[in-house]
Amino acid sequence: MNSTPRGIHLRYTFEAQGQAGAEIENPLFDLLSALREQGSISHVARTSGQSYRHVWGSLKHWESVLGNPLVQWTQGKHARLTPFAERLLWAERQARVRMTPHVEALRRELQRVFALADDASQEVLELAASHDLALPMLQTLVEANPGLHLAVRFTGSEEALRSLLDGRCRVAGFHVPRLAQAAPVFSRALRPLLKPGTHKLIGSHWRRQGLMHRADTAPPVLAALGAPPSSGKGALRFVNRQPGSGTRLLLDHLLAQADLDPARIDGYASRVEYTHLAVATAVASGAADVGLGIEAAASAHGLRFVPLVEEDYYLVCLKPMLDSPLIAALRSVLASPAWAEALQAWPGYGIQRPGEVLSLTQALPWWRFARPRRVEPPAQPSLTVG
Repeated sequence: MNSTPRGIHLRYTFEAQGQAGAEIENPLFDLLSALREQGSISHVARTSGQSYRHVWGSLKHWESVLGNPLVQWTQGKHARLTPFAERLLWAERQARVRMTPHVEALRRELQRVFALADDASQEVLELAASHDLALPMLQTLVEANPGLHLAVRFTGSEEALRSLLDGRCRVAGFHVPRLAQAAPVFSRALRPLLKPGTHKLIGSHWRRQGLMHRADTAPPVLAALGAPPSSGKGALRFVNRQPGSGTRLLLDHLLAQADLDPARIDGYASRVEYTHLAVATAVASGAADVGLGIEAAASAHGLRFVPLVEEDYYLVCLKPMLDSPLIAALRSVLASPAWAEALQAWPGYGIQRPGEVLSLTQALPWWRFARPRRVEPPAQPSLTVG
């Protein structure tokens, strides 16, 4: 039997009443969830207001599409989902968790686009930013300003800064730890994308990053991630962030400081997620033992947290935009008591010079360290044979 769907089609609809959050309706998974909970087609039909024939036909339709039975029938007992259906339901829920911030951002952006179609006075401020749990709250506060919308697109720190340079957004968001010494990893990745005098940093908030793990596992230490096989202990399964993300840069920085080889870490390159929540989900579900992420994501999934560093989250725009009404409104929101209060909703968060325009070299102390210069060997004296 073929258990692989032929294709995935995403659609959205217009309804009289709006939708909150990042829920995605899907008739197959709604049906499977209802059958698991209620145990019979007749109960599902009654509670959903549909006919028995309709629900039965839907079930058979999906079995035909997927090429696998979805329900086990036993005389005198409740209907049970087949192992295939259980795996399918679990996998879909995992995907939903990973995509929640992106789906919510997409839904909000569609709302803004259609609002703009009706009202040309509406303004959209595009923000490409490294994933952060506080930004949706900032989005809500900004939109309290009449006619202003903050369109958030989550991506890695490096890609966010490239988007700003390429004109694909007007504000970018990235984060770096508080370092006073040379930081080659961050210097190599970020210096080419940030230019003093051209880019203007805006203070926003700080957050705490560390190792997330389940309560049934011992608190991990960074050195244990690269434990050699000769240590006699099974390697910890690590879940990493994608290349170009600020958290991947942070990990590479910490590994370089500790003189640890990334190649020794189980999952460094093979087990990758794109948001802090997805990393926390992987650890909570048992797909990994430990991940690097923010304290708030660990708390949201009931995980233990080993703090490693505090980092500052900055917004950045190009100099010509700094005095625009849009950036002025954004800075005003950042400097407001409402922003400080909103950050209190998450553990490991706080304001950090919110709304202030900051110098690159002052906000990023490691910027002052010169790049290592290549030392050329001294020239050898030539010999002349006379």
